[in-house]
Amino acid sequence: MDNQAINQYTPDYTVTPGEVLEYELEMRHMSKSELAKRTGLTEKHLNTIFKGKGTVSITPETAIKLERALGMPAEYWLNLEANYQETRARLAEAKLLEKDLDWLKRIPIAAMTKLGWLEKHRDKKQQLDALLRFFGIASVEQWDELWPKVAVAYRQHNKQEVFPEAVSAWLRQGEIEAVSLACAPFRKSKFREVLDEIRKLTAVIDPTDFVPELQRLAAQAGVAVVLTPALPKTGVSGATRWLNPDKAIIQLSLRYKTNDHLWFTFFHEAGHILLHGKKELFIEGNNGMDAEKEEQANTFAAHELIPKKDFTAFVCQGDFSKASIQHFAKAVGIAPGIVVGQLQHQGLLPMSHCNDLKVRYQWRKD
Repeated sequence: MDNQAINQYTPDYTVTPGEVLEYELEMRHMSKSELAKRTGLTEKHLNTIFKGKGTVSITPETAIKLERALGMPAEYWLNLEANYQETRARLAEAKLLEKDLDWLKRIPIAAMTKLGWLEKHRDKKQQLDALLRFFGIASVEQWDELWPKVAVAYRQHNKQEVFPEAVSAWLRQGEIEAVSLACAPFRKSKFREVLDEIRKLTAVIDPTDFVPELQRLAAQAGVAVVLTPALPKTGVSGATRWLNPDKAIIQLSLRYKTNDHLWFTFFHEAGHILLHGKKELFIEGNNGMDAEKEEQANTFAAHELIPKKDFTAFVCQGDFSKASIQHFAKAVGIAPGIVVGQLQHQGLLPMSHCNDLKVRYQWRKD
């Protein structure tokens, strides 16, 4: 999506149609009373136009009368009126934006502009206007109404300060990207089916190879998968929500580099889609997180990646050497690094052991 604003001149003052009309009368040496006689408009009505008072000074009917009396097209007068009203509204709106400028401090503007999501402006009011356009809202007040209520389940660290505004900016970019992805209508059974195919992609090393295939497979079931770089003050690694009842979004950040974390996060989010509702809100560490549902999604991810029966048997044999891990991973059709991640997560393998079996992805953030 092109977030570049169209460069155009925006005046900081207004010229009323009445001022233009007075100038035209002076050029013709025509008095206001004569104009009233020629148009059939009362002098009181004309004075309203001259002084720029009233909600709309020049109506289509008035414009036609002026066209006949002065020989200037009705369209000209209507355009004058429309431009005047728009400029007046924009100047009033600019005053309203002044009170919301502090909101910019809670948005990672620099990171967003660096990623190409937002155009950089030196003027703070122009920057705020660009940001509101990015969010697709008319004012900061609408952000308060819309974004904290987005149905989203995201996984994040809660050991750092998190700005909801920054999280919503990351989510909004994912939404923009997801809208452009063509998807079939969502079918739960189909998504469950394609997850088996997606699981095979864990063995692919290069993201440029597996990401398009991941997106293609998920799209067949009505799920748009987008990979969106994380922003500061978010700590977010994954999110799930619904654009509409027929299209879900799984949004992954590039926060973590290894295959064990990426794929666990993906299947965790897939678990939310298959197990939970389409309008629920899960925000970890923000009083909105449902711990029970998060644990359900974690269990789903663990068992989808490594079948519970197979993993239990492997753990019971007690050999967690590199050779043993590689042999087991090949037997169950999963990347060895994912087995390492699960063993470490359950405390069966020190965090410092076997990390060379994990694949470290090289992401392009442009």
